[in-house]
Amino acid sequence: MTLAIIHTRAGLGLEAPEVLVEVHLANGLPGMTLVGLPEAAVKESRERVRSALVNAGFDFPLRRITLNLAPADLPKEGGRFDLPIALGLLVASGQVPPEALAGVECAGELALDGRLRPVSGVLPLAMATHRAGRCLIVPRANADEAALAGDLEVLPADHLLEVVAHLLGQAPIAPHRTPSSVMTAEAGPDLAEVRGQHQARRALEVAAAGGHNLLFAGPPGTGKTMLASRLPGILPPLSEEEALEVAAIRSVSGLSHAEQWGVRPFRAPHHTASAVALVGGGSRPRPGEISLAHRGVLFLDELPEFSRHVLEVMREPMESGQIHIARASHERRYPAGFQLVAAMNPCPCGHLGDPRQACHCTAAQIQRYQARLSGPLLDRIDLQVEVPALAPEQLTSREPGEASAVVRERVLAARARQAARGALNARLAGRALEEACALQAADRAWLASVLERLKLSARAYHRVLRVALTLADLAGESRPGRDQLIEAIGYRQLDRLLKG
Repeated sequence: MTLAIIHTRAGLGLEAPEVLVEVHLANGLPGMTLVGLPEAAVKESRERVRSALVNAGFDFPLRRITLNLAPADLPKEGGRFDLPIALGLLVASGQVPPEALAGVECAGELALDGRLRPVSGVLPLAMATHRAGRCLIVPRANADEAALAGDLEVLPADHLLEVVAHLLGQAPIAPHRTPSSVMTAEAGPDLAEVRGQHQARRALEVAAAGGHNLLFAGPPGTGKTMLASRLPGILPPLSEEEALEVAAIRSVSGLSHAEQWGVRPFRAPHHTASAVALVGGGSRPRPGEISLAHRGVLFLDELPEFSRHVLEVMREPMESGQIHIARASHERRYPAGFQLVAAMNPCPCGHLGDPRQACHCTAAQIQRYQARLSGPLLDRIDLQVEVPALAPEQLTSREPGEASAVVRERVLAARARQAARGALNARLAGRALEEACALQAADRAWLASVLERLKLSARAYHRVLRVALTLADLAGESRPGRDQLIEAIGYRQLDRLLKG
């Protein structure tokens, strides 16, 4: 047989479209031509495959070889095509029977001696292979990740010789199973370690219950970062589908899935991060921090220190829950359903309103510092909370706070009520939000007068309703009342927080 077709897949963000590696041997001067829109790393596979076949003891066909990666208009990147190209050459030259590769997909990079090296983005590939009803041959280092894709038959190998021996029936490869240790999530830091800060703890619970964005404002050293790091511990555990989604994003980013399996992401980029680092991009578009925080928490410490342009690019993903990266030759869509938690000082020196130390900033310095945060961005943050300096007796108290496990039970109960409505409160909009709140006429009139007095926008109005609805869910009430509305509006008073 002089023609072979091997099934594999490309990597386009979280998608893994099918690629057919077509190998044809013809008479003529020996040579190898690779077509099908390959990028540089794929073109170099010709030399890797040639050396791997020869060093593994196979006959390299001394004929005119044409390799086509179909479809031709789909960009092909990385070293994942080495193994399918090598197997295609073996099938086309008669060293492996074609029926041995029926119902099989494969991916892997070859070393010059025939060893298999891992590749990135294996989980989306494995999930697509599972949907296609085929088994998958991958390097052993990728086996744990590939086995996360349900009941997919994953065949791990260390060397090209192992793959060929399996296909020839000489030494079958046992299907791989993910060890239970990989599927176990470790507990994070506990909220019981936080002393005092009852209002901030309350806001953290509300944020967890409704999926709301949260801003802590206060002097340095008051526990803002400590509070933010406890949020994942009171959020509901990831479902299997959500855990796979998070693991797939880590996979295409080249990060280990085992370290964070089943754990809600907590990403804390430095304030010098660029817009591309935050939202994703590059010549080969990759996920940014907001996608790596999908289903979890994005913590931005020292919020005003971030470039204003960097902060503004977050506004659209905060509303839509996804990021669309478009380039001249590439287009990717990544999920960005993150929960924003931010922290900031009230002024450049950090001590505005701090009873422990006087502020030395001028009015102009304070105004410039606070003006780095635009109104539209603040409008998208539902909860804006003051974190004051602790009194010495609170700081030295040995009485533990409420544990994360206890708070999580209330959060789970509130989210169960939201699940019955079909969406988290932070995502409710329009008629669904109005019907869920069902304010009484007196409360509606009172709220309208407050909105007028505080000059709140229409977006802020809807966010007040969402927070009030979450407060009602935590209290076990069917709809928000005056008390919940008052508390929700209190979370919108950033000017008061910053001016002390």
